[in-house]
Amino acid sequence: MARILVIDDEAPIRENLVRFLALEGHQVLQAVDGRLGLEAIRAHKPDFIFCDVMMPHMDGFEVLAATHADPALRGIPFVFLSASAEPEKLEAALQQGATGYVTKPFNLANLRQLLATQLAHLPPAV
Repeated sequence: MARILVIDDEAPIRENLVRFLALEGHQVLQAVDGRLGLEAIRAHKPDFIFCDVMMPHMDGFEVLAATHADPALRGIPFVFLSASAEPEKLEAALQQGATGYVTKPFNLANLRQLLATQLAHLPPAV
């Protein structure tokens, strides 16, 4: 399956998502803030990133910008997790290159479908 990075400063949300993804058969990495998340992206080059928007040290938009600034990381699907359902946030996320935006609390069936759709567009592993 895929190597997925979950970046979220809210431990209960992060841990539940990590547990869910692991039960789905994925290799899951996690980071507790944006700065550590960016370090994990660079070190592990995950197949997929779930990232909270509001976090200490670097917010999700800063993590996304740094990821897209690096040609080796630019193609990684990047989905925001946020408690904010404001249309402006969703629009800004997609305009800046995010491949999705999921509001908290999230529905696991919808998350599974989103992930399957995103991963289907990745090139096969060599």
